[in-house]
Order: sequence, then C-alpha cells, then structure tokens
Amino acid sequence: MRWFLLGLAISAQAADVDWLVNGGAHNIRYTTLSQISPTNIARLQVAWTYDAHDAFQDSEMQSNPIVAGGILYATTPKMRVVALNAETGGEIWSFNPSQPSDPQRRFRHRGVTVYKDRVFFSYRNFLYALDRFTGKPIQSFGDNGRIDMRYGLDRPPESVTISASSPGAIFEDTIIMPSTVPETLPGSPGHIRAFDVNTGKQRWMFHTVPHPGEFGYETWPAEAYKISGGANAWAGLTVDPQLGMVFAATGSASFDFYGSNRIGDNLFADCVLALDARTGKRIWHFQGIHHDVWDLDFPAAPSLVTVTRNGRKVDAVAQIAKTGYVYVFDRRTGEPLFPIANRKVPASKLDGEKLSETQPYPVKPPPFTRQAFTENMVTNRTPEAHRAVLARLRQLDSNGIFTPPGTRGTVLMPGTDGGGEWGGAAFDPETGLLYVNSNEQPWIIRMVTHDTTSLYNNNCAACHRSDRQGSPPAFPSLIDIGRRHSRQEIAAIIREGTGRMPGFSHLGRGINEIVDFLLTGKDTGVVDPAIAQKDPNWQKYRNEGYILFRDPDGYPPLTPPWGTLNAIDLNKGEIRWQIPLGEYPELAAKGMKNTGSDNYGGPVVTSNGLLFIGATNFDKKFRAFDKLTGRLLWETVLPAAGNATPSIYELNGREYVAIVCGGGKNDAPSGSSIVAFALPAK
Repeated sequence: MRWFLLGLAISAQAADVDWLVNGGAHNIRYTTLSQISPTNIARLQVAWTYDAHDAFQDSEMQSNPIVAGGILYATTPKMRVVALNAETGGEIWSFNPSQPSDPQRRFRHRGVTVYKDRVFFSYRNFLYALDRFTGKPIQSFGDNGRIDMRYGLDRPPESVTISASSPGAIFEDTIIMPSTVPETLPGSPGHIRAFDVNTGKQRWMFHTVPHPGEFGYETWPAEAYKISGGANAWAGLTVDPQLGMVFAATGSASFDFYGSNRIGDNLFADCVLALDARTGKRIWHFQGIHHDVWDLDFPAAPSLVTVTRNGRKVDAVAQIAKTGYVYVFDRRTGEPLFPIANRKVPASKLDGEKLSETQPYPVKPPPFTRQAFTENMVTNRTPEAHRAVLARLRQLDSNGIFTPPGTRGTVLMPGTDGGGEWGGAAFDPETGLLYVNSNEQPWIIRMVTHDTTSLYNNNCAACHRSDRQGSPPAFPSLIDIGRRHSRQEIAAIIREGTGRMPGFSHLGRGINEIVDFLLTGKDTGVVDPAIAQKDPNWQKYRNEGYILFRDPDGYPPLTPPWGTLNAIDLNKGEIRWQIPLGEYPELAAKGMKNTGSDNYGGPVVTSNGLLFIGATNFDKKFRAFDKLTGRLLWETVLPAAGNATPSIYELNGREYVAIVCGGGKNDAPSGSSIVAFALPAK
C-alpha cells in the first residue's frame, strides 16, 4: 500500500500544484493558480467535505492544510493527525497521539510540517515524526518517533512547560521549531531551536532570554536567564532558503502584565528576529515593545515580501502587529523601510514596576485599527447599551496603547486578541498590497494585589479569576469542573500544565489543596506570606483575569466596524482600502448589517484577482473579494467558523480551495470538518 501511494505521489507531483508550507511559500499566502477567477467564481461549489467527528465544547481546529502529492494533512480538535485524499476527502490514515487515560483538553493547533517522507507535528511537549504515507511513527527519530521538547533548554525538564501551536519550518535537513510556553509564572523559556529531521538531535538554540555574555543580556536582571520565561516565537517561523535565514516574531515575556522581576527592555521579547538558519546566530533584530506589560506580542510569523523603493526592487520583511501597525524592514540588514519614531509614554503607578520611557511608533503605513476607546466611540446599538458602556468606560483608564495597567482598570485597545491576528497577512507581489484582517475588540486589565492567603488565588486567579468564571474559551471556567474531569485528571492538568498554562509540580501537596477547592468551593490551601515572597516567581500584583469588554447584551461596546479587512500598499505606505469583515446574523436580521465581527484566521490572495478568507466567528461565512477594490464577489456558509487560513492547490487539472472549519472561539459553536471548493467538474 505504501509503495502504491508513493508511486501515486510521485506521478502527481509532476503535474499538480501543491500547498507545501504553512502559510504558503515565504508565508505570504499567495498562489498563481488561476482556474478559479473573478469571472467564474459564482459557480464555485463544494467538491468534498470531511468531518473528523471529534469536536467538543469550546474545541478549536485551526490548521492551514498541507497538500503534498495528492494528500492533504491536517490536525483535528482532539489532535489526531489525518491524511486525506485531496481529490475526494477520503481518509487515508489517522494518528492519535493521546492515550485513553489522558484528560480531554482543548488544543489550539495550526497544522503540520511535511518534508520528504515524513510529517512533523507537536502534541503537548512532544515533537513527532510520522511516515507520511502510513501515519506510523518513524522509529529512528528521537525515542521511537518523538522527542521531548522539555529537554535541551538549559533547565531541569520537570520545571519546563512547553508545546507548539504552530508547525515548524524546514531548512535543509533541520526543522526549526517555534514554541508555546506559559504567559504566567513560573515561566518557561521560549528559545528557538533547530532539530535534525532524521534523528531528532538538537542542532542549535537561540536564547530569546539571553545568557551571560550574549547580546541583550544587560536588558534583563542578572539571574533572569535562570527563571524568566516567554519571549517565544509562538506564531511560527519563516525561512528564506536562498539567503539561509530564518525569521521569527516573538511574544511578550512572562508575566504579561507586571514586570517587577524583569526590569529592563527584555530582549528578545516582542522582537522581529533574523537568524542564520544553519547556526542560529543573530543577524539583526527589531524590538516593537520595550518591557511589554500589555501582552502586545507580535501575533503572526513574518512575511517575506518584495517592495519597490526609489524605482528598484527590495527584498523585505513585513510584520503585522496587535497594535494595528505594519513594520517593513530590509530583509538582509533589518533597516526600516519606513520611518519609526520613538515617543515618550506614561510611567506605571504600580509599586516596583519600571516601564520604558519611550516606545517605537511607525510613521508609515498608518495603523489599520483604532488604537484607543474613547467616549465618542461608545456603542449606539441601543440607548441602554450606550448608557451602560459609557458608565463603565468612565470607571476605567482608557488612553490608547501604552496606557499602563493599574488597579483602577485599564482598557487595552486594540486588545490582546487584535488588531492583527495569528492568521497572518497575505501579500500580492504584482501590486505590492498586503492584506490583513483585524479585530477591534477592547479588553480590560485590572491589577490586584496578590493574595498570599490562598493557593488558588495565588496561582490560578490571574487567568481563571477569583470567582473561577475564567474568560472562555482561552481561559475556561472552572465552575463545576468536577462534572467534566475526575480528581485525578484535574490534578494531572495542574501538575503538568498545558499550552499557555504552566505546570505547578513545585506545589507538591498544594495541588491537592487546589483540587479540593475546585471540587468543594472551600479554600483550605493557605500560603505562608513569608515563604511566598522568597519565591523568585512571586510578585506583588496579578491581573484580575482576561476580560473581554462587551455591552450588556454581549456585543462589542464600541461603534462598528468590529472587525475589518484591509489592503495596505507596501510600496507607498498607504491603506488602499478597508471594509468591515463579518457580521452578527441576529443583528443583520434586524437591519444592522456589515458591522464586522471577531475574526480569526488569515486570507489567501491569487494572482488573477481574488482574495479568499473565512475567519468570521459568528456568521460562519467563507468569502471571496476583488483584491483591488474589496468588492464582495462570492460567499457561502461553512459548517462552523473557518478560523483558519485556506489552502489552494491543483490536482488532476482541477483547482481546489480548502478550509478547516473548527469554530469554538468566543462561545461560537465548535466543529471538526474540512471543506474543499472547486468549479463543477467537466
């Protein structure tokens, strides 16, 4: 069977056009395929649908499908890897890395890496290599087909919590891995590492929290490299094989909203990084946020673009940001291609905090999202909603980006989920237009004094809140968790951690105290204040929780648009067009249309004039626009929100557009299907 499939793959590769890399080649989500065009797109129809049948409450599915040799690869909500016939959607094989005893957890995962005869994917702290034709682990890779990513980080592996929501990038015979680490404390380092694709042996590592003697070490406290975490390239990596360079965009340092234990600018957190892909050595960097206390990390891997400057072509790097900015750098040197100003910003009023006196502000292009929530922007959806939001806004500090978090409560606008998102940008080489979808959703951060009388409040409330309500789905509610998990499963999750949640094995018996509290509501886990304050991870403040600012009826609290699609001219540094993206069906039925909405997942642009995007969270639509004007050309409704980037490929003379439909964001229904569209077969 394997050799039959191998022969099929080899014969198909000669004539077919695959989608081989997450985000497409150079991470610009672009194709020259032209069978589907503006003149015939009205005839686009479903070619096939595959359902993994493993969605559960709040589950997500965000893969950008990889297509190689007629086979489509993706991951499901329960983290099975599936290989499908890319022409029919029929399942060829699936691989399940979990064990029956594993507690069910929500995974945020964006796909796999396919290279030669193998499929690489991450599950929790493991990186697997599977035979791409059979789905079986390749025994010569690591330990029977997998390596444990907790090892090799210069820290005791039992103290490390790590996974990878984005797939690795291939350069020559190495796979260079991003990572997902906790955003709270205790932290795990977000170092960037390369592994041998054949053996799994670690080839090199770049310290994103510098060690003594390394560039940037002085931007942290002296002992930070031993205990600090974050600064991880969670959104993925982009390789330029011709230059032998790998580009990363890193996240904020842990803890996100208070940094008394990391005074300094904190290189290489919040950086665009250019590394030598063979050695991991730094070539250049740019830091977008100094000493970040707003969780404004770069949300997507860099895009490798070519722009026109003074009549000549320049190879460049374009980086979108949560702030709504787009940064453009010379790819080889890191020199900004548009001016970046340094401006003074307010100081923090929190004890022990010391913010940077200045932050960088790109002069061009202009931001593609609003950067402050002011009283003249308060929703007018209903008089009642207007009054309620205005009253709440007046109780908070809301002075735009870089308003320091405080005990009164601070509005983050754009928030931790926007403007630019992990779906990334699409780039059209013909026109120099960069396409970015954006969220305009303010969040609230309120800092409270750390409670040293409660193990739960001291360790868990920053994400799950003191009332255990959480901020679903990113930080799930823990109320009635005993109905969903056994005592043993809850203890395992606390002990081991998962994704952005650190492991708390150091609490020892305290884990059982927290479990007792979650099951009974009686907090018997008492912290000795004297001991707590000797812990290098202890800090005076924590955030009250991640609070999405909504009006009393659950809608965004500001005037539309609540989500946009933007075309930005990177040659001129101008916004070419901007339109609302998405709507709320129940509001549209009442005449409130084209409001824009939450949107997650990126666009794909074609050389012959089309821009495809799903992403919209509540209307579940998949749309195609005219790439030059933003005019809507076609739309359809998906089984669940397409919170993923589509893939475009051609097989046996027929062009397909495939998108994963996982939903599950911000209380939207979850799904587990993949839908491929094509023109009617001849």
